[in-house]
Amino acid sequence: MTEERATIRIDRWLWFARFFKTRGIVTKLVQRGHVRVNSVRISKPAHTVGAGDTLTFRQETDIRVVKIIATGTRRGPAPEAQALYQDLTPERPARVQAPKFDGKGRPTKKDRRDLMNSRRDMLE
Repeated sequence: MTEERATIRIDRWLWFARFFKTRGIVTKLVQRGHVRVNSVRISKPAHTVGAGDTLTFRQETDIRVVKIIATGTRRGPAPEAQALYQDLTPERPARVQAPKFDGKGRPTKKDRRDLMNSRRDMLE
């Protein structure tokens, strides 16, 4: 006889793990098809997930990849929420900082050239 694995609705789990502030936000995200479970796009917030599943979803400007370790029983404090998953998100490359203008009067021609060059470098 096989053991039953504990499962939970995906909207509840993402809320328990504190990735989103409300379940309503999670529900809209899932219904729009922006969440993948084990590389399969889902569209129902009632989809069940359990330990061992891998989730891929967008959180603001980042794409998050997490592996579920536990289902959880409540939306507890942050350390408890972080124990529910393993973060597999790849590191983002460091952003190039544009030169700063200290704001004392109008920028010089050299300041403007430096700014335009830095913007051009960021686009390439």
